[in-house]
Amino acid sequence: VQLQASGGGLVQAGGSLRLSCASSESSLSNYAVGWYHQAPGQQRELVSTISEFGTKNYADSVKGRFTISRDNAKNSLDLQMSTLKPEDTAVYYCNAYGPWHYADSAKNNYWGQGTLVTVSS
Repeated sequence: VQLQASGGGLVQAGGSLRLSCASSESSLSNYAVGWYHQAPGQQRELVSTISEFGTKNYADSVKGRFTISRDNAKNSLDLQMSTLKPEDTAVYYCNAYGPWHYADSAKNNYWGQGTLVTVSS
């Protein structure tokens, strides 16, 4: 599974950005997908995930500001980010994990190359 993230950029605090992730996988619907970010000198952290069945999960820091969505027909996922804060500055990575019908020991994690989001104060 190959993932290609896009949509990062420089935005002022309070602004919005929409990240997109396109996949080479023709059945991305079989995977849990999500977004993670990594700030300089920090570990990669979960931002939001959406399961194969549509269940969404958000980090507390982005609840109410970010919205994750997936388009199984297009094998893609998006992250709408609003009311951005300087602390949201990071490289954002899309992720796919699965497929769901495999045993946990056989599932794989796939990562996109990352897209940089910079929020200025």
